Amino acid sequence: MIAAPEIPTDFTLLQESETHFSSDTDFEDIEGKNQKQGKGKTCKKGKKGPAEKGKSGNGGGKPGGPNRMNGHHQQNGVENMMLFEVVKMGKSAMQSVVDDWIESYKHDRDIALLDLINFFIQCSGCKGVVTAEMFRHMQNSEIIRKMTEEFDEDSGDYPLTMAGPQWKKFKSSFCEFIGVLVRQCQYSIIYDEYMMDTVISLLTGLSDSQVRAFRHTSTLAAMKLMTALVNVALNLSINMDNTQRQYEAERNKIIGKRANDRLELLLQKRKELQENQDEIENMMNAIFKGVFVHRYRDAIAEIRAICIEEIGIWMKMYSDAFLNDSYLKYVGWTMHDKQGEVRLKCLTALQGLYYNKELNSKLELFTSRFKDRIVSMTLDKEYDVAVQAIKLLTLVLQSSEEVLTAEDCENVYHLVYSAHRPVAVAAGEFLYKKLFSRRDAEDDGILKRRGRQSPNANLVKTLVFFFLESELHEHAAYLVDSMWDCATDLLKDWECMSSLLLEEPLNGEEPLTDRQESALIEIMLCTIRQAAECHPPVGRGTGKRVLTAKEKKTQLDDRTKITELFAVALPQLLAKYSVDAEKVTNLLQLPQYFDLEIYTTGRLEKHLDALLRQIRDIVEKHTDIDVLEACSKTYHALCNEEFTIFNRVDIARSQLIDELADKFNRLLEDFLQEGEEPDEDDAYQVLSTLKRITAFHNAHDLSRWDLFGCNYKLLKTGIENGDMPEQIVIHALQCTHYVILWQLAKVTESSSTKEDLLRLKKQMRVFCQICQHYLTNVNTAVKEQAFTILCDVLMIFSHQIMTGGRDMLEPLVYTPDSSLQSELLSFILDHVFIDQDDDNNSADGQQDDEASKIEALHKRRNLLAAFCKLIVYTVVEMNTAADIFKQYMKYYNDYGDIIKETMSKTRQIDKIQCAKTLILSLQQLFNEMIQENGYNFDRSSPTFSGIKELARRFALTFGLDQLKTREAIAMLHKDGIEFAFKEPNPQGESHPPLNLAFLDILSEFSSKLLRQDKRTVYVYLEKFMTFQMSLRREDVWLPLMSYRNSLLAGGDDDTMSVISGISSRGSTVRNKKTKPATGKRKVPEAEESSSSESVWLNREQSMHTPVMMQTPQLTSTILREPKRLRPDENYMGVYPLQPEHHQPTLDYNTQVTWMLAQRQQEEAARQQQERAMNYVKLRSNLQHTIRRGTSLMEDDEEPIVEDVMMSSEGRIEDLNEGMDFDTMDIDLPPSKNRRERTELKPDFFDPASIMDESVLGVSMF
Repeated sequence: MIAAPEIPTDFTLLQESETHFSSDTDFEDIEGKNQKQGKGKTCKKGKKGPAEKGKSGNGGGKPGGPNRMNGHHQQNGVENMMLFEVVKMGKSAMQSVVDDWIESYKHDRDIALLDLINFFIQCSGCKGVVTAEMFRHMQNSEIIRKMTEEFDEDSGDYPLTMAGPQWKKFKSSFCEFIGVLVRQCQYSIIYDEYMMDTVISLLTGLSDSQVRAFRHTSTLAAMKLMTALVNVALNLSINMDNTQRQYEAERNKIIGKRANDRLELLLQKRKELQENQDEIENMMNAIFKGVFVHRYRDAIAEIRAICIEEIGIWMKMYSDAFLNDSYLKYVGWTMHDKQGEVRLKCLTALQGLYYNKELNSKLELFTSRFKDRIVSMTLDKEYDVAVQAIKLLTLVLQSSEEVLTAEDCENVYHLVYSAHRPVAVAAGEFLYKKLFSRRDAEDDGILKRRGRQSPNANLVKTLVFFFLESELHEHAAYLVDSMWDCATDLLKDWECMSSLLLEEPLNGEEPLTDRQESALIEIMLCTIRQAAECHPPVGRGTGKRVLTAKEKKTQLDDRTKITELFAVALPQLLAKYSVDAEKVTNLLQLPQYFDLEIYTTGRLEKHLDALLRQIRDIVEKHTDIDVLEACSKTYHALCNEEFTIFNRVDIARSQLIDELADKFNRLLEDFLQEGEEPDEDDAYQVLSTLKRITAFHNAHDLSRWDLFGCNYKLLKTGIENGDMPEQIVIHALQCTHYVILWQLAKVTESSSTKEDLLRLKKQMRVFCQICQHYLTNVNTAVKEQAFTILCDVLMIFSHQIMTGGRDMLEPLVYTPDSSLQSELLSFILDHVFIDQDDDNNSADGQQDDEASKIEALHKRRNLLAAFCKLIVYTVVEMNTAADIFKQYMKYYNDYGDIIKETMSKTRQIDKIQCAKTLILSLQQLFNEMIQENGYNFDRSSPTFSGIKELARRFALTFGLDQLKTREAIAMLHKDGIEFAFKEPNPQGESHPPLNLAFLDILSEFSSKLLRQDKRTVYVYLEKFMTFQMSLRREDVWLPLMSYRNSLLAGGDDDTMSVISGISSRGSTVRNKKTKPATGKRKVPEAEESSSSESVWLNREQSMHTPVMMQTPQLTSTILREPKRLRPDENYMGVYPLQPEHHQPTLDYNTQVTWMLAQRQQEEAARQQQERAMNYVKLRSNLQHTIRRGTSLMEDDEEPIVEDVMMSSEGRIEDLNEGMDFDTMDIDLPPSKNRRERTELKPDFFDPASIMDESVLGVSMF
């Protein structure tokens, strides 16, 4: 591009004599000049019809002249719409809008330009109007400064950021207007050295403004203007090439046939085109250097994104001029932008370039320089960016396979296992293009071959090899889902897959290994599941979506194809791999996706019989739980009463269960014979048969075989003798559990008799007693099984069983007694809250590897969750949770989320009982510490500090809404105070109570008390204090002093507020509609009388300590918001103060003694209080004076932390905006009061200041 000096930013208006064309014909001549070239478009003059006038919005009469004023159209004194209004409405065709403006420009270009300038100003959201006088005598910088002052101070929005469909359409209309304007003016007006110079100068000045609205709007306009100019330059370049070709062709003719006039005409045309090209390049240089170079690194991400998006268009549209390293570097640099939307624009811009293979040669240097950055962006934290980075690498791969190294490709390969489906699908497409899309020449001749000889055979093997090489991932379903969209034909070639498994390898072909066959079977199962269910695997996607008609048809076709193929092949596959547990388990899942009707319609009954025989043989051969459960599920899938094959399958199933039940009864009778020692063979036979029965009982109702009696006999014998093999006990417990559940299902679904309910109740209670006995078994696995089943049974047969109108099941409700609750809790404490090393030792040293440790932790978490469910659903007493809650800090990494969620759920059930449970857990820890260290412990010890930290964490769980937790927090303090003074010191009252140090822990909850409740709790504390205690200042009394100070910290403010006769200083900010209190509030008599009867504080009619001085009624700021926080009219405050008539009458000597003591002990505190009271009085008078005199807004009062937190949320994004760019983001100037608030009220809300990262990062279970 030809370099040109930048257009100056400020343009002054030409003299009036020079602002008009001499005549209309001069303007037409300019148009006519290019008309001769065959490229021009004339702007026809003449009167328009009424309809056309309405569209253009220009009204009647000629544009310009006396019918226009300050850029406004005037008709008969009525103001018509301006350009901004027309574009905003979007109803008129943009072509007619621009044509009307061009006609106006022909008549009077100054006024037309003034219209255009005001259009850009108004599109920025500015209400100011540039007048002709301003346009004539002021420079651009002065006009912009003047317009800055005209912004609406009440809102920071402007058209490009406003919400709503109208404003979303406005942006596209705005961009379209600029493009059409340049297109319609490209043959004459843009070369008049006036219109474009003025517009570019204005936009350059606005783009350098510190006002975001100006900068954003003008940058978008300038970039769209540049794009339109690039299109003009491209057309000029094409015309120049055509003209040059015509000139060369004419010149190469022989002299006799050569037309010299045509040569001169072509030469003149080329010269004019070159001049126009130079002018366009000058304009583009001015925009690029004046706007783009500064704004592509603007502080606002939207502005940076606009620049990058447009430069991508320029490079794609006019690659000869823009696709070089001088411009590509801006895209490369911006790929490191901190905002995802900007990085995304970089990638989409590059995709448009790499898609055109003709441009690859110009991108080689850029690719080598920024390839590593693009590869790293596949792991971008913004998923949209990662997806586009992978797609870009796919285009790079298609353009040249040599560019990406093996390491680069591997970085993309593993993303097929990503949980985010768009990322995985993009990676799957990359993988397919790299490994599967190439086809050898000899494959063309075997396209019609099927099975093992089909061209997909090698691709299937490649897929298996890739899956096995991904050693860190064992999720074939994720791999299949990633490639499902791009490799559907390959993944649905089930005939080829089955042939690879069943047929012998061809001559010279390498057979599949055992590991490869297992992988192929797993992949085949995943493809069948994906085709039959038509939704991604678990963890990908938000849920099942509604299938379209086409997808439903494809699903039915695939199920038919699967059934027809594998109804024949599956028995053969099971016969071949019958001894391999892993392969058989996967193969047995295939019938779940069959269309069972095809067995009948396709006359495939003999293959069904073969399948049933193979399943029966597998059941007899295997004892592996997974294999047996797969057989059970297969029978369940085939036993569907809707299909005619049901009877055939049901008979086979019944025969199998009959044989198993008879064999089990016979073996059990021999196994339990008295006086004989059972040998290992008998135990193995019993165990293997019991495993088979248990696996089938999971999915099938075996009630008619009456398995409860034999299992009960087996378990009872194990309790009596104590030598029963652990696996037999575990499976007998599980089988009995299934018996109970199937009986419950039958009782619930059908009209059961009272005898059925009583029999089930008896069996259930007997079974619970057996499980309780096995909780004390020496074997850990048996205890874990008994505990898990017991928790499930207690949960199922709790009071929840009657929900949903099932009151007839009330006799089955079972509530565990205290001994059972105690044993369950003891199991949790002994087997869950243990160190990892202890657990390893108990597992016979088989958990040395990390995977085993994770599995053991997962098992312990399940045990804890099972018990916590009993707490949450009030099956066991809530106070049993105290032993769980006290482990919160010690085992935070392992169980913190479970314990925290349990706290949250219990608080929702009963806030007060939950608070009592929390304080009980702290008391238990305190007692344990006393037992270990004695009463003379060091309060700076790690143990005591750990208890205090736990109390702080507990306090944080109560949240910020103190009104909701008011009663619970007060009750917590009450229990804590009683515990602290519970054990008096045997040495006398001169020594502190034994548990007094607990007050130091309790003080962590003081901040959660309301101000008036602090005073109430303080009064309750003084009930336990003697006169001598209040005078003590030794170190042993520090907990009492610190706790008293924590209660007094916020209480005096209310006292001063009442004394001075003003309301709390934050009330007007919280509720601006409520008139501030100007006098002392009075508590209604009804509230006074009722409060004395309903509060624990007033259990006694009088106070017995001289410390209780008479205090005025306190006023709560929380009761001032009627909409959200005001209690009901009959709400009695939680812990109101004693009414005056309950105060004891103190004699004169007692009062004097107390005052003297207080004067000596708290001199400094009293002086500080007096100064505070003087300040409040002064502030009250000042507020009344200001409100009467200047009507100062209530927003200007002193800030309250809660209000700052709420008001600052909207500014978090702006506060976090990066400041490492040249132009700072200065939003619209706020009003005076808002500006003062911004200066006076910093953002006090920092979650880290009240909760550390470990608390903030906790997830729920």
